[in-house]
Amino acid sequence: MVLGSFTNLNKPSYKVDKVVIDAGHGGKDSGTRGVMSKEKDIALEIALELGEIIKEYLPDVEVIYTRTDDKFIELDERSNIANKNGADLFVSIHCNAVDYSDKVHGTETWIMGLHKSETNLNVAKRENSVILMEDNYEEKYEGFDPNDPASHILFSLYQNAYLANSLKLAEKVEYQFDKRVGRHSRGVKQAGFVVLFKSSMPSVLIETGFLSNPKEERYLNDELGQTYIASGIFRAVRDYKVEIESMN
Repeated sequence: MVLGSFTNLNKPSYKVDKVVIDAGHGGKDSGTRGVMSKEKDIALEIALELGEIIKEYLPDVEVIYTRTDDKFIELDERSNIANKNGADLFVSIHCNAVDYSDKVHGTETWIMGLHKSETNLNVAKRENSVILMEDNYEEKYEGFDPNDPASHILFSLYQNAYLANSLKLAEKVEYQFDKRVGRHSRGVKQAGFVVLFKSSMPSVLIETGFLSNPKEERYLNDELGQTYIASGIFRAVRDYKVEIESMN
């Protein structure tokens, strides 16, 4: 018996060949709003810019968008696009907002997990409330109620298989924002997001800044600011790809 042949057969191949970029919200779902802009528009601009940078500097990686224009895409369809294309990463782009202060600012990168605070739960509830705009959401999401904390806990258990690698990517995103882009990083956080829970690959949801903060809203609407944000996410994806593929 040649033991080496069995070792080679069972050795997994670690590759990052396909990345799905999801511009949050769209169409009838505007997401959060600032004084002069809507989340859906900024998310799309950053998503498209990120895709172009990946295509230029990682030509071996296929970029797939969940949307390339202002259309409404249901949450489960976003993960379906990633799953049916066999994606290796799912990156969802968003903007944040709070109604209690115009001083709160900074970036956050979220992965599936248990929400450890009321604030985390509220972010997940806001993003998940999109399903109320969908037809037959009670059946489609198996009784999920975006206003019920217990539902968010249940959803958070589905992505455990990809938690470690999701965390790797999330940490790299926030590192780039903090050290290279010069943004205020609010860190990596966990909560139960509908858009992440059905994706069969490492997945992150990136809150690129707060539209409720006037200074940050101007930055997020600035073309150079959007390029800096997209470049930071790109470098995180690139570094993640190098680390994962070094395991081969």
